[in-house]
Amino acid sequence: MTSGHAEQAAAARDLLNACEREPIHVPGSVQPHGVLLCMDENLRIVQASESADIWLSHSADALVGRECAELLGESDMERLRTARGRADIEEAPLYIGVLTANARRFDGVLHRNDQLLYLELEPTRREQDMGFGGIYPLVRSFVSNLQSASSVDALCELAAQETKTITGFGRILVYRFDEDGHGQVLAERRDESYESCLGMLFPASDVPPQARELYLRNRVRLIADANASPSPLHPRDNPLSGAPTDLSFSGLRSVSPVHIQYMKNMDILASMSVSIIVRGRLWGLISCHNAEPRQVPFDARTACEHLGQILSLQIEANEERAQTQQRLELRRILVGLLSAIADRDDFVAGLMSSPTDLLAFAGAGGAAILFGGRCELFGDTPDEAEVLKLVGWLSAHSSNTVFSSACIDRDLPADVVPMGDTAGVMAVSISQVHRNYIVWFRPKVRRTVTWAGRPDKTATTAEPTMLSPRNSFEAWSETHTECSRPWSAGELDAALELRSAILTIVLRRAEEMAALAHELERSNRELEAFSYSVSHDLRAPLRHIVGYADLLRELEGEGLSDRGRTYLANVEESATFAGTLVDDLLTFSQMGRAALRPTQVNIRELAESVIKDLDAETAGRNVRWEFGELPVLRGDPAFLQMVMRNLLSNAVKYSRGREPAVIRIDGEDTATTHVVHVRDNGVGFNMKYVGKLFGVFQRLHRMEDFEGTGIGLANVRRIIERHDGHVWAEGETGHGAVFSFDLPKL
Repeated sequence: MTSGHAEQAAAARDLLNACEREPIHVPGSVQPHGVLLCMDENLRIVQASESADIWLSHSADALVGRECAELLGESDMERLRTARGRADIEEAPLYIGVLTANARRFDGVLHRNDQLLYLELEPTRREQDMGFGGIYPLVRSFVSNLQSASSVDALCELAAQETKTITGFGRILVYRFDEDGHGQVLAERRDESYESCLGMLFPASDVPPQARELYLRNRVRLIADANASPSPLHPRDNPLSGAPTDLSFSGLRSVSPVHIQYMKNMDILASMSVSIIVRGRLWGLISCHNAEPRQVPFDARTACEHLGQILSLQIEANEERAQTQQRLELRRILVGLLSAIADRDDFVAGLMSSPTDLLAFAGAGGAAILFGGRCELFGDTPDEAEVLKLVGWLSAHSSNTVFSSACIDRDLPADVVPMGDTAGVMAVSISQVHRNYIVWFRPKVRRTVTWAGRPDKTATTAEPTMLSPRNSFEAWSETHTECSRPWSAGELDAALELRSAILTIVLRRAEEMAALAHELERSNRELEAFSYSVSHDLRAPLRHIVGYADLLRELEGEGLSDRGRTYLANVEESATFAGTLVDDLLTFSQMGRAALRPTQVNIRELAESVIKDLDAETAGRNVRWEFGELPVLRGDPAFLQMVMRNLLSNAVKYSRGREPAVIRIDGEDTATTHVVHVRDNGVGFNMKYVGKLFGVFQRLHRMEDFEGTGIGLANVRRIIERHDGHVWAEGETGHGAVFSFDLPKL
């Protein structure tokens, strides 16, 4: 590309962006078929359009500063004052009736915006105010035929026919905006001299975002003559705010030069648009075209506005009826799926038993269930490796419980998109921690789209700094194959409902397990009650036994035989051990009741403080402490210190006799957890009995060889599980052991 061509292309891109930023709500002028008077709250004119010279026989400058009462009669002013006090004129223009000024009769419309009262006057031929009786005859044919319309397309056909009858425009199009903003023509009424646009798509760029916003504010927009020169405002800017005058609600607002050229390229000189607003969004438009200028009377425009409102309500009702039918069918399939899984311990097995319903539930060609490390595939799906890669990306990057895309080529990274015919994906996460998903797949759909002309705007060839809309509306077709049929709101909601049902069933299973464990829970409560009793009832007698044994030794020690002194020593040792056992039992029982106070815990610093406390136990021994990389965990510091004390003191105890005793504390990270290991080169244990290690009173070595109550590791497990972690051990007799625990990353 030459330098000149590159500069021209860049200029074209800038102009395209400028089109979307064009401030069409502040054009500084109005269409000349009416007059705009802007007033302050005292009804004094502060701004007027030049068209006042034509319709009121006063120049705009001459009107500025005058009271509105100098133009209107007292009865008209009374209506104006009454309308000024209404709050709804800030939300939409209000028709206030036929007003007389300069011996001419005008339809008057009032609204308030940006500190100004806007009075719009359009000449009328009617002799009296327009009421319901004047509007209803214009739309009664449409209203009477509503019940015969069984679909949205049929409703649009009726609206096109009735709008043509009311307005007399040469061509009426009714189109809806799709999810990408393109407008598809659903219905059409036209004179023979106009080309048909039925079924065609008008690109989203034809109605830029700021224009769509104005269609939401003003339901009817008339451009009476594209050749008419706009009538400037005097002064141009809002005299109260100093900003450009905001004409968002003005029916007389002048037209963007780009849109004027668009109309001329389309061979029309007059147009009118009626907004179709469904559930607060711009659903579509009734677009009216005429090859010659056409002034539509105010009452006819009001009738079309009411027709558009009725059409909007009927479309909303029709769509809701269709959605209800779809939801009922989805609910029927859902009931079948739940019936299949309700009586099985494993919900995956239940879903696998009804593959037809599983696919029909989402209207999919294939599905995958990923749970507990399994990956089950049904129908037409990518291979397992690609499914796992997709789910891995979703787990890491999507925070939504339900993810959906009808065009994964567009919405997902290229290295995640599965090979083959898959284009649409809906994935439901059934766990906040693990990669457990149900995923449905839809194939690509071949779709031919016919545009009303090539959907692009370009800079003019002759003058690259001037923006021009496309100048051809000849049918232009293209074929798309990259997307699937889109996922409906009903399908997404049903997927959420299935997820909730699965979680409910899993919860019910958990409740059943809790019921089976009721006896164990009762036993645990009794143990805790016993521990409490011990703490109050047994501690004192044990202290007394130790105390009296000490007194006996002091008072009668010389008179005791060797056997008596041995018996006395045994009494003291046993009483001391019993006291330690009572303390450990009490600690174990309190472990389940004490509240956790989590914070950031540096495991290395915690381990070093415990090692200092163990100085007395390691005195006189050759113990080598080693550290690897250790994480910062989130947990209760006091409880985690108890974990480290138990693990490190065990390592010290069971490495007794090693020269040197080597104890290493290190860690590692997994995708979801931090892991801590305590390794020693001590006596180890037989892995055959690993299941006994963390139980209460479980010992793998003789008390004569290694002291202890058998409760320390049970405390470790209880603490770690309360932190939502896991604890495990590996060992080999005579070759040491590794005790490990993990906590989730937060």
